[in-house]
Amino acid sequence: MKLRTNRAKQKLANGEIVTIVSSITHPDDIDAVGPLGFDGIWLEGEHGATDPADLGNLTRACDIWGMTSVARINLNEQGLIYRTLDRGAQAIVVPHVNNAAEAQNVVDGGKFTPLGKRGMFTSRQGLGVENYFDQANDESMLIILIEDIIAWENLDEILAVKGIDVVFVAPGDFAASMGHMGDHQHPDVQEKINDALTRIVAAGQHAGALATNENVADYVKIGVRFFMTGAGPWIGSGFNEFVANAEAAK
Repeated sequence: MKLRTNRAKQKLANGEIVTIVSSITHPDDIDAVGPLGFDGIWLEGEHGATDPADLGNLTRACDIWGMTSVARINLNEQGLIYRTLDRGAQAIVVPHVNNAAEAQNVVDGGKFTPLGKRGMFTSRQGLGVENYFDQANDESMLIILIEDIIAWENLDEILAVKGIDVVFVAPGDFAASMGHMGDHQHPDVQEKINDALTRIVAAGQHAGALATNENVADYVKIGVRFFMTGAGPWIGSGFNEFVANAEAAK
């Protein structure tokens, strides 16, 4: 058996746009959206209910449709990072990475030797794969969140750490850390976010952003290729159009 390809990682390597959708929390729902062509599913383990007991079925559903299972954890702790990978996630999202040492900790927990110190255990992704340990580092994906102003201040040293696949600038906490809670559209916040994304791309790294229909084109122009977006606004937009069409026909 061959190790499954990490679709999101492969597309990034090819310079293609990657879209990861959030707000989908059940394997049956992953099956329902599987035919739509999303590159991956964001499994929320920091602010949502996803925990290691859920990951087997959630990641299996992603595997069926060739989508990358992207699991956000709630702590930059090596054991938690590699346990989540062991449970079948193809990608890990680690919050509040604020300096080079914290970025290196993600690599140490998420990559096998010689790149890191991940505990030697065959992930669910590796079952039946004879040379799993030789290939796992190539298919696992490490994503760090820049969501504090101190991370922006330390961005150059963070970008110097080898082994991080996506440096993702998260707007909500970033705005709060600048004193603009709930207002990530504030000009000062947007200036810092755009500066961070530009610097990430200029450093030859893959930049990630939370995107909507309204701002995704602007981010692509900056050079961002990895996007997370919520299913909620699309459902709301479709529902509003449905109601408007129904009302107009009365």
